[in-house]
Amino acid sequence: MFSGLPFSYMFMSVMGMGTLLSVSSVHWLGIWAGLEINLIGFLPMLIYQKSVSESESAVKYFIVQALGSSFLMFGSLIVFSCSFTWDLHTNYYFSGLGAVTLMAGLCVKLGLFPFHYWLPGVMAGLPWFSCLVLTTWQKVAPLFLLLCFLELTQPFNILYFLCVISMGSSLVGGFGGLNQTQIRALLAYSSIGHLGWMVFAILHSEWTMKTYLVIYILISLSMFMSLWLSDSGFMKNISNLKASMLMQGSILLLLLSLGGLPPLLGFIPKLLVMTSGTWGPWLFVISMLIVGSLMSLFYYLSLFFSFFLMSVKKHGLSNFEANPGSVMVINIMNITGGVIILMFSLMGSL
Repeated sequence: MFSGLPFSYMFMSVMGMGTLLSVSSVHWLGIWAGLEINLIGFLPMLIYQKSVSESESAVKYFIVQALGSSFLMFGSLIVFSCSFTWDLHTNYYFSGLGAVTLMAGLCVKLGLFPFHYWLPGVMAGLPWFSCLVLTTWQKVAPLFLLLCFLELTQPFNILYFLCVISMGSSLVGGFGGLNQTQIRALLAYSSIGHLGWMVFAILHSEWTMKTYLVIYILISLSMFMSLWLSDSGFMKNISNLKASMLMQGSILLLLLSLGGLPPLLGFIPKLLVMTSGTWGPWLFVISMLIVGSLMSLFYYLSLFFSFFLMSVKKHGLSNFEANPGSVMVINIMNITGGVIILMFSLMGSL
């Protein structure tokens, strides 16, 4: 996968060590150090590329992550000046400026609204495996830190800021992808929209957020690996992929699953979030999240129908019967997985 990078496994091990250190640390300095180790392990895989656009994306990513790390360090220093300790679990003396600065640093690293501007530009120039790592692995540590941060700052009513961030991320992810012609940028806006749903899930249930994250990682893994194998880049060339019609259909089916079309697997985490946050003052927030998800589903459905009609007109229906392979397994799992999880959820609630 990284033919020109002989030390890719070592860099991935460094990334894993940094993520574990950041998640398991009980001090702000340990959290910051873990995020920096993770960044040190990920940057060589971005820089050691042959394309100029990939190196440019690596430089952009480094600058943005350095900005997020500076916010985290500045916010932790403000919190330390109030409590005179770096301990995370006994540190309840959050000032307003320190809490906002720490939350801004995590939002920059995640690519959340209003710091979402860098993610589509960075992903547009990266290879598929780097895009997969950027949208899945690199989101784990900041999301869990945001969850821990929310538990410490509840007395200061940070919930309203997180609601605005989740609504803005979902709307940006929906409306930002309407005028995109490149699949990488489209998936970047989709990642921003899903992060908005995850942030809203953090406010209600830690289990719902973890379930959403696991399902999103599974769908993204299938999506990016299919795109990497078919070597597709631009949406206008999706009908000319170096793959069978079944592979092309599976890619579009995975796109619909990312959009949250029932009964696909991507609909289940959205249903869990909606059932946990539809009461009381959360009704407006969940309505904005649904609007952003519907806009994402709109351009996914437009892409699906235009591709399907063009393929039928050009090739006919006989090509759908060729090369079943392992792609059919992905389709079956994606279609029936949502129904199975929904049945188990209903049985558990009863």
